[in-house]
Amino acid sequence: MLRSLKDLERYNVSATDGDIGSVGNFLLDDESWAIRYLIVKTGGFFNERRVLISPISFREVDWSAGRFHLALTMEKIKNSPSVDVDKPVSRQHERDYYGYYGWPFYWGAEGMWGMGAYPNTLAAGAWYNPSAERYEEPGDVHLRSAQEVRGYHIQGSDEPIGHVEDLIVDDETWAIRYLVINTNNWLFGRKVLVSPHWATRVSWDERNVYVAMSRQSIMDSPELKEIETLNRDFESRLYKHYGRPAYWDDGERKARVPPPRHSGSHPGSTSGSAA
Repeated sequence: MLRSLKDLERYNVSATDGDIGSVGNFLLDDESWAIRYLIVKTGGFFNERRVLISPISFREVDWSAGRFHLALTMEKIKNSPSVDVDKPVSRQHERDYYGYYGWPFYWGAEGMWGMGAYPNTLAAGAWYNPSAERYEEPGDVHLRSAQEVRGYHIQGSDEPIGHVEDLIVDDETWAIRYLVINTNNWLFGRKVLVSPHWATRVSWDERNVYVAMSRQSIMDSPELKEIETLNRDFESRLYKHYGRPAYWDDGERKARVPPPRHSGSHPGSTSGSAA
């Protein structure tokens, strides 16, 4: 199901033995356009730290109550590698983080999460790719604050289009499917969708996203009035309007494996819950 990332902020987060805090932000991968981490604001037990939580550790999500349930203990999370989330998170930090939890790295393969499209496949430790062991060059940072991306300007092929108001995420793969564009400077607050994969380039310094679409083309695209109306029919009309191949077609399925079924225990609970 597709969900607004803004709606997921302030969700509560629970370990197997108690609450740890609430979501304050997300870190997205600017190469694959996927959410890699939740930044969780913790309470007194954690000395008011902000900790990184990967979707790999999810046991289940209670969407109605607004709560992420993790297959990790409070002690395990408390002792996780310290990361300054106000600074770029390097690949070295990620290596330390994944090594601590005993998970294989998500990078170095064709799938969004290792060889597959779902984070839970990595919790099972089902694959290993030696190429993922290499370090990235210094300064080669691919993780961005989702809150920072909101407000970026969208530059069309002819004229400015609007600004990013929200991001739409797939709650199974944690792929960012769409940028929600607010066009209030010229279309009275009309909201439209653009896939981040349609961007020709992103200038992180200038806070601009460039797309090969004209203002008129955006004007004529389906309007998003409420997130509840964003279903497969809406998506099909959107992709047809732009003449783009749909992400759910065979091209993407080749890289997918079926998502693990949620049960009482998480596939990674053995390695992730031990203190």
